[in-house]
Amino acid sequence: MKSLLIVDDEAQLLLALRINLSARGYDVTVAADGAEALAAASRRLPDLVVLDLGLPDVDGVQIINGLRAWSTVPILVLSGRTEPWDKVEALDAGADDFVTKPFSTDELAARVRSLIRRSEPENATGPQIAVGNYVVDLAARTVKRAPGAPQDVSEAVRLTRTEWAVLEILLRHPGRLVSSKQLLAHVWGTEHEPEGSYLRFYLARLRQKLEPEPSNPRQLLTEPGMGYRFQPRQA
Repeated sequence: MKSLLIVDDEAQLLLALRINLSARGYDVTVAADGAEALAAASRRLPDLVVLDLGLPDVDGVQIINGLRAWSTVPILVLSGRTEPWDKVEALDAGADDFVTKPFSTDELAARVRSLIRRSEPENATGPQIAVGNYVVDLAARTVKRAPGAPQDVSEAVRLTRTEWAVLEILLRHPGRLVSSKQLLAHVWGTEHEPEGSYLRFYLARLRQKLEPEPSNPRQLLTEPGMGYRFQPRQA
């Protein structure tokens, strides 16, 4: 049974989510503030955290930072904040997905299933692929500085689970167009397909992390109105 930690200061919402998600087969723990959430996670790391940003003691982004200091547990933000910068701040801190209140419980459950599915280890093998000044190892899930790269290039790059999911499908189809619909279904599952702005956000983040000139990408390319393409570097 997969375990969930739900963090929110709305008592009625906590109760409703606990009942609903428990009925779907999850072992649910709830916390009403940040301190309680971090204590619960340290006692028993859940398989996924559902986190509100507006907590009474600390901002939810601080909880994301606290968890990311020692854990890669998937984090699904559930928040009433709708401004783009709130989403960007949470995702930059290490959150894996963002659902805005009010929300559909079915949608939330679909996002939970998708994140847990993507977090499960796979016996995947894959090549080492050059992207910008880095080498991406699909099997080891690492991004490290390529031999001969400039010294000011960081030794390694950390990608979130969602960034990995987007990057992997592109790298496994070198030179081929991957439609936006294919990417959305692969990353977020067929139960719920978020809007295309999600893809634009994650491609921008991947370019910022991997491309030498993010504003002039050479390998992670957009095909306007169609999808995206990974262009292997010419030998």
